[in-house]
Amino acid sequence: MPDPGALDCRAWSGHVIVCGLRGVGLRIVEQLHAAGARVVVIDEESDALLDRSIAALGVPRMSGSWRELETFLSAGLAGAVAVACVQRDDLRTLETGLLVNEFSPGTRVILGLDNPAVGRGVEGVLGPGSVLDIAGLFAPSVIETCTRENAHRLSLEGHEFALAEAVVDRASTLRERFADLAPMGLAGASDGSLLVCPGRDTAIAPGDRAWVFGTVEELAAARVVGRRGGLSGRVAERSAAAPAPWNPLKVLGRPDRSILVVLAAVLALILGSTLLLHFEYHHGGTHEHLPVLDSLYFTVETISTVGFGEFSFSGQSAWLEAYGVLLIVLGAAILTTLFSLITNALVRRRIDQSLGRAGATRLTSHTILVGLGAVGMKVLEGLLARGQSVVVVEHDEGNRYLNQVRSLGVRVIVGDATLPRTLELVNLKSAAAVAILTSDDLTNIETGLAVRDALAGRFGEIPIVLRVFDTALSQRVQRSFRFHHVWSTSAIAAPWFIGAALGLDVLSTFYVDHEPFLLARLTVAHHGGLAGVEMQELSAEMRVVAIRRAGDTAGLEHPPRRDTRFAPGDRAYLAGPSEELLKVLRREQRQM
Repeated sequence: MPDPGALDCRAWSGHVIVCGLRGVGLRIVEQLHAAGARVVVIDEESDALLDRSIAALGVPRMSGSWRELETFLSAGLAGAVAVACVQRDDLRTLETGLLVNEFSPGTRVILGLDNPAVGRGVEGVLGPGSVLDIAGLFAPSVIETCTRENAHRLSLEGHEFALAEAVVDRASTLRERFADLAPMGLAGASDGSLLVCPGRDTAIAPGDRAWVFGTVEELAAARVVGRRGGLSGRVAERSAAAPAPWNPLKVLGRPDRSILVVLAAVLALILGSTLLLHFEYHHGGTHEHLPVLDSLYFTVETISTVGFGEFSFSGQSAWLEAYGVLLIVLGAAILTTLFSLITNALVRRRIDQSLGRAGATRLTSHTILVGLGAVGMKVLEGLLARGQSVVVVEHDEGNRYLNQVRSLGVRVIVGDATLPRTLELVNLKSAAAVAILTSDDLTNIETGLAVRDALAGRFGEIPIVLRVFDTALSQRVQRSFRFHHVWSTSAIAAPWFIGAALGLDVLSTFYVDHEPFLLARLTVAHHGGLAGVEMQELSAEMRVVAIRRAGDTAGLEHPPRRDTRFAPGDRAYLAGPSEELLKVLRREQRQM
């Protein structure tokens, strides 16, 4: 490999150009380098930490403008197999992709865009599969965790497969407990360390967590079921409930105690005065009692001070006239207080509705979503499609998604999720799951710790997804603070970019405990490096879960035997950590 200081790579061929290092960019470079592929970076924004990381890998970095063709020519655009554009905003990414396509239409271009509408338009120019939505790639794992779905389902050539998590109930081996299911991971109950793709003869103990892959029928036969009693990687969407009829008693929401007390005083005053006037008031100089209805009418018009028309305290006994004065003063005071409290409640309810607080404190078994960016919106849409109740916490009152979320009927609290009061407003103690997905690592970690403190004894009982961009930091946070789902968007999204760049057909990405896995399809070429190779010669940290033999229309070969040899034209379905699958791809593509 040329010296990293030699910034002119015009003579290179078969390499990948990565535009932008922030976010998923650095992860793409690291994984390409780990797989043995040559990489050139174009990034005009200098960052000391990123520069050191790239220099440590020995990867050349071009600091010229991504708007100038000369920068790409110096990066070897003429011989590059692909260009991955993952700049920090959609405009730069779009402009770079169009520039490369204009001057090198034969080069594969992969863009990371957040806006689906823009992405569809760009795919019409660059071709299918040229645009990847990072938020859309990351969201399914979050949704499955928040809904406690322990089975990730997918279809391979018409056959239904799933990756499921199971808690070991007795001491045995993976083979004895799960038969032909492919073990993808094993986390010990004692230390929680993850063993990637363990052998089927690995011993297991009660409390261990195992991740196994197989057909839906095989999983059911091995009594591996979802936490809801069945394999539920794709939960049937519930139809929206019909709106409840309007209830005037709910206009004020839950009445304040003060309103109830004053209302009770008004009713007591009316009832007492009605009875008193019925027995003591004499109309027209007679000794006849005033009818009950007339007594009620006289009482109401007196305390509401609307005037004395039909009835008057004039000509009554002195004590009754004094009572009339007291009734006017007391009635006016109590009614004014009642009207003030009702007005205050209506105004407060309107403010709470504007801020999204109305009814949030009464939610139970709901999901709390912190952070309303591109990832947050994708997760919210997925949760709503599964019939989940969601409340959103967003600190930016100018967030562009707020109106859209409120139009969906979702409660939004505009506030700081790290504050105990905000967590009380969303009724954290009764929540079923928490997803912390802001775009700032420190904010996410701080919010996660605040949630852990507020949950106290319930911490560990409900799933808490913590988004942390830096993969190394996410692993340290998980180990140090005992979070179970500290995930990186770049770790999930990077394999898709790499697969698209190098020709590996990525079908799905998911987490096995804290380790990002991917499932990909690879067609064995006639002159490729896998032709004639036995399965057992591949890395032990990956699995060939199924094979479609060339010319075979009968079905998939599942599970394939260890001594199975790959033949030209075979379609192999591989699952494992992205680095391992990329090594297999590099072995197949000897010419690179």
